[in-house]
Amino acid sequence: MNSTNFDYLARGMTAAGIRHEVISHNIANVNTPNFRKSAVEFEELLAREIYGDEPEEGKLQMIRTRDAHMPHKPLEYHAEPNIVEEMTTIMRTDENNVDIDIEMATLAKNQLYFNALANQLGQYVSKVRNVISSSAS
Repeated sequence: MNSTNFDYLARGMTAAGIRHEVISHNIANVNTPNFRKSAVEFEELLAREIYGDEPEEGKLQMIRTRDAHMPHKPLEYHAEPNIVEEMTTIMRTDENNVDIDIEMATLAKNQLYFNALANQLGQYVSKVRNVISSSAS
């Protein structure tokens, strides 16, 4: 079983869950003076983890699974969701930078992202289950 796929999908779903909470918090504070919205960084960090700092035409880094394999550069870090406060784009006189239309669109996009990851994870688990049940027969 390739646990890397499972790990990436699970971390993506975790990031989407955190992003949902952050967006909900932004929406709840749409009328709070001086409130600064937050966002979640994850996909760019995960891409850096997978491809490295300077990807070679989109190629994945080699993963060494046995000592006999050629050595490779170890991963520099493990990407995790990061919540950042956005200090720019103040459009209102009360210094609040939440745009309800953008937040609602981002919420819908995030829900589609979460559903896609959940679907992929379900298919992956189903394939693993099929392999296990067919080898047990």
